[in-house]
Amino acid sequence: MAKSLNTVKWGEFTITNILGDSINSKAWHSKDLEFSNFDNNIGIPYITRTSLNNGLYGLVVPNPKYILNPANSISLGAENAQYFLQPFRFITGNKMYYYHRDNLSLEALKFIVVCLNKSLNGVGFGFGLGLTGTRSDSRKLMLPITNTGEPDYEFMEEYIKEREAKLKEQYKNHVKARVAELIKEINPAQKWDDFFISDIFTSIQRGKRLTKEKQTIGKIPYVSSTSLNNGVDNFIGNDTGVRIFQDCLSLANSGSVGSCFYEPFKFVASDHVTHLKNNYSKYTYLFLACLLNRLSEKYNFNREINDDRISREKILLPVTPKGEPDYTYMENYMKYLEQKKLLEYLDYIN
Repeated sequence: MAKSLNTVKWGEFTITNILGDSINSKAWHSKDLEFSNFDNNIGIPYITRTSLNNGLYGLVVPNPKYILNPANSISLGAENAQYFLQPFRFITGNKMYYYHRDNLSLEALKFIVVCLNKSLNGVGFGFGLGLTGTRSDSRKLMLPITNTGEPDYEFMEEYIKEREAKLKEQYKNHVKARVAELIKEINPAQKWDDFFISDIFTSIQRGKRLTKEKQTIGKIPYVSSTSLNNGVDNFIGNDTGVRIFQDCLSLANSGSVGSCFYEPFKFVASDHVTHLKNNYSKYTYLFLACLLNRLSEKYNFNREINDDRISREKILLPVTPKGEPDYTYMENYMKYLEQKKLLEYLDYIN
């Protein structure tokens, strides 16, 4: 590709010039929907005003009553003020809009979405000033142009294709190097025994209440009781009057009760989360998180995991010949799973 982002000419366009008028999406409320399991990847994407996961709240069990929005549309939530490309047919929650134009390639749309979000930098849309479809339509964005001043869709497509090809090659090289470091087999005849949770963690403590109104904008993950996004509910700037943890497990004791995640980074824990810590490796934590997630089968919204219940709770763990927790097995098992999954990804890329 001869032209680059620095050498290509740019021009200003209104969003409606490029994508047409926004469409007010029919609202479906989560309480009225039946959600599918993410593990089987079957369902209709349900897009809401969240700024995470491409706007994806969950997968909904298909039903003829749903009015599906077309694939390759650009969604917009009035209060998250962010554009997302939706490559599949989808339904939405409340206050959602989308743009759809048939004659634009997927690569061109990917380029345009980035430009749309760049145009919002410093504008200040959000709660209190929603970016509705009408407000979005009249906004302007910068795009590469041809010598005649028209949008240069050919450049956009080629740029995205070249960028994706480069990233795929980098990813394949990373996976090959990572697979070579991981263990290739595990002991299938491992013995197991049960242990109190309080005996395998040296520090067990709940987070501290921090209401939405008191949260400030920042970069520290705020972990609460959601079962999505590793428990991250927001990114905040609060560093006083809160409880900050790192390199541990977070266990939701209310809300999505039993959801457990390994948190490698510094985070603020809400009072709906208990942190569990010991001097474990990443792989041991990941192994333990999988087992602790089984607690969601025993507890629910009406029966929370309080401190007293945690102290009495046991989990099954692999053991050494001496009957002690076999942390080497736990680590090797997770490395084995990682290698298996990476090889699947590599096959998919190839």
